[in-house]
Amino acid sequence: MSDRTLEHFFPGARDAAAVRWSHAVNSSGRLAEAVAGPTHMLEADVILRGRGPSEPIMAHSADTDSDITLKEWLEGVKESTKGIKLDFKSLEAVSPSVLLLEEVCGPSRPVWVNADVLSGPGGQATPLEPRAFLSSVTTLPPHSVLSLGWTTEWTAGAENPGYSWVMVREMQQVCEALTHPVSFPVRAAFLAQSFSQLSWLLQQSDSYTLTVWTGPNDEFRLQDFLPYKEEVDIRRIYYDL
Repeated sequence: MSDRTLEHFFPGARDAAAVRWSHAVNSSGRLAEAVAGPTHMLEADVILRGRGPSEPIMAHSADTDSDITLKEWLEGVKESTKGIKLDFKSLEAVSPSVLLLEEVCGPSRPVWVNADVLSGPGGQATPLEPRAFLSSVTTLPPHSVLSLGWTTEWTAGAENPGYSWVMVREMQQVCEALTHPVSFPVRAAFLAQSFSQLSWLLQQSDSYTLTVWTGPNDEFRLQDFLPYKEEVDIRRIYYDL
């Protein structure tokens, strides 16, 4: 199954950069703003509530509560044409969230589920165990996108290595038997030193894409994007910046 996100928003379009993203849509106010706004994909974090009742809520992992549950959030999105991307930092929140997604989301809406499942450049956080995460999400509709990334850390003034051959080959081993489309979130600050590796990874399946993202303090040059724009199918690179 190939990724249908670009086609959903722009039939016949050839550049995935046209898809615009809202970030950290983790409150009822942010949701109302994003649903009414011009962006196409709504990105939010899902955790389990830190006190009873234990249920999926919209909050970053540093928080323990929110003014909106995932069920309420999905109901707020349902009447719009927006796509959704849910980011998971713990396995405990995944299975109950998938059940809600299957109940609420129709067959055409772009649905992405994101988790860091491998260690990447400078990554200090513990990734989610890939087999456990995938076993929880592979019941999603076949057009749903599995956004599978690496934990990373970028340090100013230091020599920051990019995605190594070991990292991309390990990711391919994780993904090679999947039937869902897969997008690999890659940090913009590592693009220049990782072109050969990421190009190779994209070549392993027509259902693979990249999603370029950046940390708030990262330093990168726009010319670092040029080899990707010139040599990779631009329908296969999203820019979640």
